[in-house]
Amino acid sequence: MKLLNRSLFHLMSWLLLIVSLWSVIFYFNMLDEIKDSVDEELENYKRQIVFKAEKDRTILQQKTFDEGFFSVNPISKEKALSFKDTYEDTEIYAQDADDEAPELEPVRVLTTVFEQNGNFYELKIFNNMVEEDDLVKELLWDAAGLYVLLIFSILVINNVILQKLWKPFYDLLHDLKNYRLGTGKNFPKAETKTKEFADLQEAVTTLLDYSEKTYEQQKEFIGNASHELQTPLAIAISKLELLMEKENFTDNQAEKIAEILEIIERLVRLNKSLLLLTKIENKQFFDNKEISVNEIVNKNINDLQDMADFKMVEISVQENALLSVNADSALINIIVSNLLRNAIFHNIKNGKVEVEISDHRLIVKNTGNNKALEQEKIFTRFQKNQQNLSGTGLGLAIVKAVTELYDFSVSYDFKNELHEFSVSF
Repeated sequence: MKLLNRSLFHLMSWLLLIVSLWSVIFYFNMLDEIKDSVDEELENYKRQIVFKAEKDRTILQQKTFDEGFFSVNPISKEKALSFKDTYEDTEIYAQDADDEAPELEPVRVLTTVFEQNGNFYELKIFNNMVEEDDLVKELLWDAAGLYVLLIFSILVINNVILQKLWKPFYDLLHDLKNYRLGTGKNFPKAETKTKEFADLQEAVTTLLDYSEKTYEQQKEFIGNASHELQTPLAIAISKLELLMEKENFTDNQAEKIAEILEIIERLVRLNKSLLLLTKIENKQFFDNKEISVNEIVNKNINDLQDMADFKMVEISVQENALLSVNADSALINIIVSNLLRNAIFHNIKNGKVEVEISDHRLIVKNTGNNKALEQEKIFTRFQKNQQNLSGTGLGLAIVKAVTELYDFSVSYDFKNELHEFSVSF
């Protein structure tokens, strides 16, 4: 989820909580204000009734609410002197203009006493209240409307103002995603006057400048190492071969020189593999283009056919689909070549290698040691079959490095007495 959308989501959640709490508090405050207003009206009605009762004695004869909104009943002096005015909420039957029959309506009742001509009377006055369910319903709709209005306003602000504000950040992020070490000194740059974005760009530029220098140093070291190590090894091999041709050695001496020659050749292969692995990890391969995995598989099978015939291994290919990937052709060739070489080299006499190509997967199966390999060690460096110590132990580690470079995945399984390596593109 993008930063703007995530912040908007959190803002909407908090706004909903705030509006909900505000609605509850506003409801009780409004209810309290309404009651205060009604109480003031009831006090005013009390004064008017007491004043009119002095001139019109018939008012004192209204014993119930049937004839109006108040009732008057005589009480004793003792009770009147100890009486305190009370306000209470209750309901009485009343019929509005839109009601077919009397219905219970919420009212506020003031109970008080007054004295007239030495007599004491209890006076009850009621006044209609706003129905609480109607109040809650209206408040709920108002709160929902307020929330929708706020969210709409925020969305407009988010899409118009905030996106413009965050544009330098997203421009910088886009350039960083497309930036590759070793492609030049044109570092990602975004035009901005915002201090935080300017600081971020400065930090990124500093980091990339350091990374470029380190990358160039590593690249130079790899080139020097390749030349400085390969050259003396090649010279040593050449001199040993020349020595074996010109000198007359005993069989034992010739055997020892051949062993030394084999060790040096292993060093050459190991040096090449380590340099290749370093280049892959440093992302020095990135000539990406659309390539056919089917063509690379068939080419490698053709190149390795002599080796397979020598090992008496039969290779079969099942092409269920045309598989193509966007990657460096050299690296895809390394994946295919290493898996096929590994399947042939670690096979048995009269064994087989089965290659299967599907829409998004390459599977290489082979016979061999009738025992599953260790899952946690199989793709680590310098892991070798104890029966074949002449290899470098880096073939599968290189395959793993290439797949991680492109976010592919490689896995191993042992089933039906076949070792199975699967690469998902």
